Amino acid sequence: MLAIKLAYRNLLGAGLSTWLNIIVLSFSFLIIIWNRGVINGWDRQARIDTKNQEVGGGQYWHENYDPYDPFTLEDAHGIIPEKFQSIENYTPILISQATAYPDGRVQSVLLKGIEPDQKILKIPTESLKSDIEEIPVMLGRRMAENNKLKIGDFVTVRWRDANGTFDAADAKVVHIFKTDVPSIDNGQMWVPMQRLQKMMQMDGEATLVVASQEITSAPDLAHWIFKDHDILFKDFEELIEMKNVGGYIMWFILLLLAWIAIFDTQVLSIFRRQKEIGTDIALGMTRGQVIRLFTVEGAMHGILAAILAAIYGGPLLWLQAVKGFAMPEGTDDMGIAIADTIYPYYSIGLVVVTASVVLITTTIVSFLPTRRISKMNPTDAIRGKIQ
Repeated sequence: MLAIKLAYRNLLGAGLSTWLNIIVLSFSFLIIIWNRGVINGWDRQARIDTKNQEVGGGQYWHENYDPYDPFTLEDAHGIIPEKFQSIENYTPILISQATAYPDGRVQSVLLKGIEPDQKILKIPTESLKSDIEEIPVMLGRRMAENNKLKIGDFVTVRWRDANGTFDAADAKVVHIFKTDVPSIDNGQMWVPMQRLQKMMQMDGEATLVVASQEITSAPDLAHWIFKDHDILFKDFEELIEMKNVGGYIMWFILLLLAWIAIFDTQVLSIFRRQKEIGTDIALGMTRGQVIRLFTVEGAMHGILAAILAAIYGGPLLWLQAVKGFAMPEGTDDMGIAIADTIYPYYSIGLVVVTASVVLITTTIVSFLPTRRISKMNPTDAIRGKIQ
């Protein structure tokens, strides 16, 4: 307790240098939490949107389906098993390649058939309920903007059915929906399931089946392989890990600046206070107690920095978590799930771990220069001789 009181008094006595170190360390503390909070918020938001709008609780893929190889789509379809007939628990989707001709241009697209009455995915498929002669199609906002299509516009679509016969018809845009999940938007046209099955000569068939979020694991069926979230989110998790690596590098640089400042302060303090150290030892303090005093002084930089960061940074982080911040234009074309506004997510664990790392490393950096004290001769120290 005495060491803490003496350390606190010495820190205040150091004046401007102490506050400069505390301010720099508090900036590092705040930026580390903010950066990690943004990545956590993006991860959390993207997962929720992707689960709600694309993967549900998991997906059953036809054994020949490979989302990275469009040439597999010709064979990646099969009769929908009876188990998947419940619209409360499953949503079959049929995927086929096609070519669209918006405004005289050629655009390769994926036709995705889905039941308008499905209950699993939170996308407005009910808009596909239509008796029009043309093919009713629903587009994502990016797809519509890239092809300059609006609700009510017509576009010619050409496809090849299961028998290898080419056919074409006009499609009418009946709805345009906004989504932050580009994998259900870019280059895709959503059509009623039965209409696409009839067009492709694939009655009762599907390419994949989306399970409800209550079903997170299930056995494989004949010709159908279940893909859980670990598989479906693998690419996104690798991207997050890559972003984390960049974040760790930035954290290290920020902390390194603060560590250097604290280390230099400790070295200078020991150099300037040699007489005080010699006097303390002569009056009965052990070398270990003096080392502990200087180490506590350095460690208190971290404690005071955390308090300062909480005072001015807490309201800023809270405001941003509530209001979010808008992403720059163009990020929605990167091919990954990014919302227009990201809301950082700061967990208690994040704050505790960050504070612990900063405090522990600051204490270690503060201890390193104090080893010089163990080599001091008290008599020479009192006389101000430099060793």
